[in-house]
Amino acid sequence: MTKKKQTKKEAPEAPVKTKEKRVKSSFVSTLIKKYQEQCIPVLMKEFSYKNIMECPKLAKIVVNTCIKEATQDKKVLEKAALEITQITGQKPLLTRAKKSISNFKLREGQPIGCCVTLRRKVMLEFFNRLVNVALPRVRDFRGVSRKAFDGKGNYTLGLSEQLIFPEIQYDKVERPMGMNITFVTTAKTNQEGLALLKAMGMPFRE
Repeated sequence: MTKKKQTKKEAPEAPVKTKEKRVKSSFVSTLIKKYQEQCIPVLMKEFSYKNIMECPKLAKIVVNTCIKEATQDKKVLEKAALEITQITGQKPLLTRAKKSISNFKLREGQPIGCCVTLRRKVMLEFFNRLVNVALPRVRDFRGVSRKAFDGKGNYTLGLSEQLIFPEIQYDKVERPMGMNITFVTTAKTNQEGLALLKAMGMPFRE
C-alpha cells in the first residue's frame, strides 16, 4: 500500500502595510512629537505649570450631525452615516430623538442623526487632516472663531457642509450636510484650551 503524502499547510501571509497607512502613522508621530517638543514648553511658560502632567491634552474629538430629512426618508440618514465614516475613518452611532414633537413629525426613539467619537491615533490623524487640508478649502477662510468654548476648555466647531473634506466625492453628494466637531480637552479654563489648540495648529481668527 502506498502512503499518502502529507501536505504542509501554508502559513497565512502577513498583512502588508500600505503606503497610506505608513503616511497616516507618520502624521500621528509628527503631531505627538510636536506636542512634546513645542506645545508643552509653551504651555508651561504661559501658565507657570510646575509639572508636565499639569499641561492640558486633547482627550477626544466628537463629530455629530443631525438631519431633519431623516424623519421622512431613512436613506438620507444611511447616506450621512456613510459620509461620516469616509471622513473620520470610523463607523458612527445613530442618535435617536429623546422625546416626541408632533409639529416636526418626530417620534421618541426615532433615529435623526449620527455621532462618532475619535480617540488616540484616529483622533490625531483626523485633527491633522482637518487643520491642514479641510479648513483651508473653506471659501474666504480667515480662521475659526475664538468664542466657541464652553467655559471648561472644550471647543466646538460648526461646519456648514461636508464638501471641504477630500474624501467626499462631489458627484455623489445629494445634499449638503452640516456637522459639529467638538474638541474635548483636559483644560480647566477657556484660556488653557485656546492655548492648547493654538499650539497644536488650530488656525484661530486674530
